[in-house]
This record gives sequence, structure tokens and C-alpha cells, in this order.
Amino acid sequence: MADKLKLEMVTPYKRVLSEEVDEITAPGFIGELGLLPDHTPLLTTLKVGDLIYKKGSEQFHVAVNWGYLEVADNRVTVLVDTAEKADEIDLERAKAALGRAEEALKTLSHEDKKFVVMEAALSRALIRIQVAGRKTH
Repeated sequence: MADKLKLEMVTPYKRVLSEEVDEITAPGFIGELGLLPDHTPLLTTLKVGDLIYKKGSEQFHVAVNWGYLEVADNRVTVLVDTAEKADEIDLERAKAALGRAEEALKTLSHEDKKFVVMEAALSRALIRIQVAGRKTH
């Protein structure tokens, strides 16, 4: 029985993480996923959310934006559009993005093509603000 998971997180632009971790909680498209060593093989989609991983007694947060997660042989591979560790998030930029999305949504109808884009921007900004507030001290 393994005692660690190898977490690899990649965006189209860079490798975000390559860590040995004890536990992962991920924002699955149909619900939150809890992953421990020796988890059964799995391939699923991820939604915008807070991916949490634990190393010993420390907990780390990453804001992720849509993607895929695969579990195989105690290796968890996360492929996402964007990923920002809590301590890398520019909180003022995230708040500005939230304000822009909120203002745009006030002027758009549900039928407008930009409405869905602005809803997604709102979700991303909210998660970034939430994750930024969970920095490890």
C-alpha cells in the first residue's frame, strides 16, 4: 500500500506543481473528489474551483479553471486551463475582474452570447479571491 500520491499539475503554459502529497480534494464537475493513496483509476473533468492538497499537517490551495484529472498508479495528473497557487494570486487584480464581470452582467440579457463568458469570468474571479484568502502562513 502506497503512502503518497504524486501530484502533477500542468497548464498549457507551464508545470504548476510536481509534489508528493498525502491527500487531494478537487472540484470535480459533478462534485468534490477526495483522493488518497491507492485510489482506483479515474478520469474526470474539473470545474472552476479550489483544488486542495495536503502534505503532512499543511494544506495548500490552488485556484483551477476547467480541465481534467486522471488518477492511475498513485499518480494524479491535473491538466487545467489555468492554475494559481494561493500565494501567487494578485488579490487586487482578482477584485477588479470581479467588478468588471458584475458590471457586464448587469447590462447583458441571458440570451446575449457574452452572458456565459461573463458568468465564467465571475466564477473565476470569485474562486481566485476565495483561494487568495487561504494562503498558508
